[in-house]
Amino acid sequence: MIASKPSITADLLRDEQIESEVARQTRTLRSQVHELTDEAKELRQIVGFYSSVESASMKAPKWVLSADGKGEGVGVVVAQLTDCHFDEIVRPEEILELNAYNREIATQRLRRWAEQVITLSRDYVRGVKIQGVVVMATGDILSGDIHAELKQSNADHLYASTVFWTEQLISALRLLADELPSVHVVAVVGNHGRSTIKPVFKGRAHSNIEWLLWRVVQSRLAGDDRITFDVSDSMDQNVGVLGYRYLITHGDQFHGGSGIAAALSPLMLGQHRKTVRQMATDQPMDMMVMGHFHQLLTLPGLTVGGSMKGYDEYAFGMNLRPEPAAQALWISVPGRGPTIHMPVLLQDRVSEGW
Repeated sequence: MIASKPSITADLLRDEQIESEVARQTRTLRSQVHELTDEAKELRQIVGFYSSVESASMKAPKWVLSADGKGEGVGVVVAQLTDCHFDEIVRPEEILELNAYNREIATQRLRRWAEQVITLSRDYVRGVKIQGVVVMATGDILSGDIHAELKQSNADHLYASTVFWTEQLISALRLLADELPSVHVVAVVGNHGRSTIKPVFKGRAHSNIEWLLWRVVQSRLAGDDRITFDVSDSMDQNVGVLGYRYLITHGDQFHGGSGIAAALSPLMLGQHRKTVRQMATDQPMDMMVMGHFHQLLTLPGLTVGGSMKGYDEYAFGMNLRPEPAAQALWISVPGRGPTIHMPVLLQDRVSEGW
């Protein structure tokens, strides 16, 4: 009899454990039943809602324009001119026929740029009274000879190139002025026109052939009051357009872009640093406009222009994604800044003959 007591105790413990497990499972099942009941109620409500919507008589309001279909707003065309690399030669056979570039093609593309700036802003935009165009020239207008391969392959020597392209730029600006109310050119230098082996910071603008190029263009057009200039002595320039604050720069000070994020990393870091600098000097900017990367991008607080040259041997050799020749164009309006973005596509394989 004494030996049987432990067995009775073990049986009691086992029975208590079974009862406890049954109670736990019962609570779980009840909870699941409540959840399913709630879901069923919700589904019935949804079905009832759709049934009532389906049977209801609904009429959407009709939104209409004003009588003449136009608003009362004004705007300014902002046309970027960047990374033209005039007089560089790109041979199509070296890049699997993806692009071609030489003086003749560049002349066509510059004229096409001016014509499309006029056509897009005048004929494709309604309800905005265009007050004029601001040309933001953000550098590398000329190919330059900072690399030995450029010096050997360019269409002409640097100073002769400057003379030729001075005339072409004057013609392009006069064409804009003939069709639009006014033209204002704001220019900074790039890195390809520099006269130094490495980029410098002291005397950066004055040691660059582009500064001289724009000064000569300005001087030649001094008698034409339709066209005004602001050729910067700095590597950056503040530009106000209808109350919106732009900062233009070339962008060669931003390095990197070979990783998976491509150009986004150096661009966003550069934009952040410029913003901090401008805020610290009480010259805040709403948007930075730059070139250099040969990619047409519109990002928060940043516009990156394409290039007039287009795809070249360097980009091909670096296995970069082909970018067609293009420039940035948008309408800037009071209180909002950029509102209508219209890329200016410049590459025309048929007419350029390649």
